[in-house]
Amino acid sequence: MRPRSDTIAGWLFCSPWLIGGTVFLLLPMGMSFYYALTDYPLLKPPVFVGLDNFVELFHDDRFWLTVKNTAVYAAVFIPLSVVFSLGLAAMLCAKGLRFSRLFLAAIFVPTLVPMVASGMLWYWLFNGKFGLVNTILTTIGITGPNWLEDARTAIPALIVTSLWGVGQSVVIYVAALQEVPEQLYEAAEIDGMSSLRKFWSVSMPMVSPAILFNVITLLIGTLQVFAIPYILFRNERGQRNEGYFYTMYLYDNAFVYQKMGYASAMAWIQLLVVLMLTGVMLWASKKLVHYRA
Repeated sequence: MRPRSDTIAGWLFCSPWLIGGTVFLLLPMGMSFYYALTDYPLLKPPVFVGLDNFVELFHDDRFWLTVKNTAVYAAVFIPLSVVFSLGLAAMLCAKGLRFSRLFLAAIFVPTLVPMVASGMLWYWLFNGKFGLVNTILTTIGITGPNWLEDARTAIPALIVTSLWGVGQSVVIYVAALQEVPEQLYEAAEIDGMSSLRKFWSVSMPMVSPAILFNVITLLIGTLQVFAIPYILFRNERGQRNEGYFYTMYLYDNAFVYQKMGYASAMAWIQLLVVLMLTGVMLWASKKLVHYRA
């Protein structure tokens, strides 16, 4: 009888999470999958249409525009974020650096600022007429562009804004670098390795699990980017093409155009793409990521 009572007790302890996961995760996912197969204008009952929403998406020029913008942003921002945050972490872990904890705190603080506040701050910094960025450029004789309205500078401006919030990744890299065994660096010095060579051949393999974790979280975040571009590029009655991203179009279909079935189909495509790319990275990590025994 004891194993049975222990099993019942275990299920009872797990029940809040099981119930919560079912009610707030599995049930909404099931409903969204059903809505993806319907024409659902919110104010009327959903009408089953099969795969029509998915077929319509692949003929939607606006859909492909947002896919392109999101893919370009992710392809540029993720590598830059990894290099930038890893470089900052390496500098913070350098021997002899004073006030390293103060610098780490300063780098991490922007991640505590709400996204709406960050978006408004950078909206005014990149303002074409009165922004601080163009004001500084004017003092050195350069006429700054209209950052948020020019197709050539809109995504770069968003990337700079996003790089302001790399503090969380830096903290993870700092923790990973501090766990690298000191004897590995001593052996590298005996072999005559330069500082750059030690970083590439010793530090990088040892922190590769942290890099994998950060890349996966960055991938999920960039493919779902919404709040910052919504504030930076939102027009009075819509979005400009150069600042229109996938999740923004999903939001508009759901709550502006009242096409909840269409938006649900977009959400499922987004989920499948994230799962596929995450699976590819986990598969590639078997050869690229080093795990200490």
